[in-house]
Amino acid sequence: MPTAPFFRRIDVAPAYQKVADAIEREIVNGRIKPGEPIGTEQELVQQFGVNRSTVREGIRVLEEGGLIQRDSSRRLHACLPRYNKLATRLSRALVLHEVTFRELFEASMTLEAASIQGAVERATDANVAELADNLERSEKVVADPAALAELDAEFHVLIAKASQNRVLQLAREPAAQLFFPTTEMIVGRIAEGGARLVEAHRHLLDAIKRRDKEAGALWTRRHLQDWRRGFEKIASLDRSVEHMYMEHAHAARRR
Repeated sequence: MPTAPFFRRIDVAPAYQKVADAIEREIVNGRIKPGEPIGTEQELVQQFGVNRSTVREGIRVLEEGGLIQRDSSRRLHACLPRYNKLATRLSRALVLHEVTFRELFEASMTLEAASIQGAVERATDANVAELADNLERSEKVVADPAALAELDAEFHVLIAKASQNRVLQLAREPAAQLFFPTTEMIVGRIAEGGARLVEAHRHLLDAIKRRDKEAGALWTRRHLQDWRRGFEKIASLDRSVEHMYMEHAHAARRR
C-alpha cells in the first residue's frame, strides 16, 4: 500500500499582517507615491472589512518599517523606507554571522568604488554643494574624533546619494554602519589620522567637480587603504566585528 504523502501545515498570516502586506504592495509598486495619503483608520477599516484593532496593528508594522508616517494632524501618508532601518537590520545579520573587518574592507572596496564612479558621472550641483558643506564642517573638527567620525560617515552617504543609484545607497549602508565606530578609534589614536581623512575627502570632492573618474578611483583606494593601515595599528583585520566591539564596550564601561 503506497505511503500517504507528507504535507506541512499551512501557516495562515494574521489579519493585521495581511493589511500591512496589502498597503506595502501598493507603495512598493508605485501605485501610492511617497507623500500621498493612505486614508484614515476608519476608511481602512471599511475597505479591508476588518476591525479597528487589526488596522492599527497593521499600521504599526508599516510605521516601524518606515513605509508610512503620520503628519501633524495624525493622517497617514506613504513614505520611502528609511535606509537606516533597513541597514540596521542587515548590520545585525552581519554581526551574527561573525563577519570580519577584512570582509568589510574587501566588500567596501567594491561598493565605494562604484559609488564614486556614479558620483563623478551624475552628481548634481546640489550634491556637490552638500559635499562641500560637509568638507567645510569636517575641517573645523579635525581634532575631535567623535565629530569627525560622524561627518566622515555623512560624507560617504552623500557620495552614494550623488551616484543617483538607490541600490548602491542601500547596499553600502550595512557595512558602513559597522565601519563607523572604527573611524573614531583610529583618528583618536593616530595623530595624523584626522588630517589624512579630510585630505582624502578634499581630493574626492575635487574629482567629482572635475568629472575625473581616474582621480575618484585613485583617492577612494587611497582612502580605504589609509583606513586599513590605521586599523591594523589597533587590531587585526581578521577580528570579528562582534568580538572587537564587545571588548571595546567593556573597556569603555570600565573607564
